[in-house]
Amino acid sequence: MEIVILILVFLMIVSAIAALIFKDLMNAVIASCVVSLIAAVLFYFLQAPDVAMAEAAIGAALVTGIFVIAVKRTKRFEE
Repeated sequence: MEIVILILVFLMIVSAIAALIFKDLMNAVIASCVVSLIAAVLFYFLQAPDVAMAEAAIGAALVTGIFVIAVKRTKRFEE
């Protein structure tokens, strides 16, 4: 179980770094959504299912949706 958690933490760090590096803002939003989803899975593994559900609903779904709408209404690529 600890190895799975370590792999998830590593993937979370990689996704966060990818969100910083991407020039395409839509890709950065998707990478930040992955970070949020991995955080939700980690909360579930750490015996906090209520926090995991809130993170998945708010952090991954709602915030990502708002960011996608905002990116579509502005420039998609950073200059």
